[in-house]
Amino acid sequence: MKVYQHSEALEQAYGLAKNRYAQVGINTDEAIRVAAAIPISLQCWQGDDVRGFEGAQRLSGGGILATGNYPGWARNGDELRSDAAFAFSLIPGAKRFNLHSIYGETPGGPGKKRERDALEPADFQTWMTWSQANAIPLDFNPTFFAHPLAEAATLSHEDPKIRRFWIRHALAARRIASAFGENQGVPAINNLWIPDGSKDMPADRLSPRLRLKDALDEIFALSLPANTLSDTLECKLFGIGSEAYVVGSHEFYLSYAVQKQLKLCLDMGHFHPTEKIADKISGILPFVPGLLIHFSRGLRWDSDHVALFSDETREVCREVKRAEAFDRIAVALDFFDASINRIAAWTIGARSARKALLEAFLEPTALLVAAEKTGKYHERLALMEALKTFPFAAVWDKLCLDAGVPVGTDWFALVDSYEQGIQGPRIQ
Repeated sequence: MKVYQHSEALEQAYGLAKNRYAQVGINTDEAIRVAAAIPISLQCWQGDDVRGFEGAQRLSGGGILATGNYPGWARNGDELRSDAAFAFSLIPGAKRFNLHSIYGETPGGPGKKRERDALEPADFQTWMTWSQANAIPLDFNPTFFAHPLAEAATLSHEDPKIRRFWIRHALAARRIASAFGENQGVPAINNLWIPDGSKDMPADRLSPRLRLKDALDEIFALSLPANTLSDTLECKLFGIGSEAYVVGSHEFYLSYAVQKQLKLCLDMGHFHPTEKIADKISGILPFVPGLLIHFSRGLRWDSDHVALFSDETREVCREVKRAEAFDRIAVALDFFDASINRIAAWTIGARSARKALLEAFLEPTALLVAAEKTGKYHERLALMEALKTFPFAAVWDKLCLDAGVPVGTDWFALVDSYEQGIQGPRIQ
């Protein structure tokens, strides 16, 4: 663990902050411990702009788009793992790593690549070995985009042959995720999202959804051990090329998840720009086994900007903490910004999410609830306002210090050094 020259001053500031929070009944040591223990799943696709290992030079099709041309993206599994490991060293707390199906490394090299509907756990053995060596659990996603058979639709396609290809792919993904869970000793989350939809107003909205329902019925009919696999469904309001209609809408997947008792994924960027997901959490939790939250940032549209310590991020974390639901809610990142250093993007997003988790556990929720139950709404509101100027930064610095990661802006120079020595020389 690195000892920072200014650690003594940080400890002194933390001591003052600890006393201040104690006045409202908060044990900051415990808040740091709990907040640091919640895993954040970092998305592999930030490291290479969702190119994957199928030979694509850039992302294409499927209603998503990575913009920017910052140098240094990872070109293969070894570089991606190296970049991720370096990002991990800058981010405090428990971490996981989230893979898409296009990041398989078939034994025998690129020439032995398998089609997506034939993928096997062996295609991800390198990742599983890395996972065990670094104690970083893996999560997974079937990839329903950037493929010739995904140009019109996938699981809702009218052509039964194309639909069956994608059903086989989804089944393969669930088997792979289950193998991850068996390998790492904790369930892997397998998150299903499809880009199917229409750019303009469709005449028939029901038929594609009926086909999707039938496909999902077959996909989830495969029984796999619950101690190795956790299935989630990810909804969306609109995307590029599906501005008017998305087959897998929030209402569709919410209904399906309730009926089949599956978990639902709420992505912060997948709703209307003025629609917030914090209030949805308590509205959905009574009816589903759990939720996956994707921390992202929509800017005017679902643009997958780097997550920040924003009001929405903070409100989501507070809401989950108030509901005492972190045992039923998983936290992950989902953004891909190709216009900035990719390791910095991971670091900013993950540190922001961890910061919001910490702030949530520093809230004296019991005092707020007590004021609410006694009708002292003025006191509830006043306390919420007072907390905004509590010495939170000193507690955050202490969390980073205890985790042995850079404090404040100290990580900037480390990223610059890695970029110059490792990322910069990559020929792209």
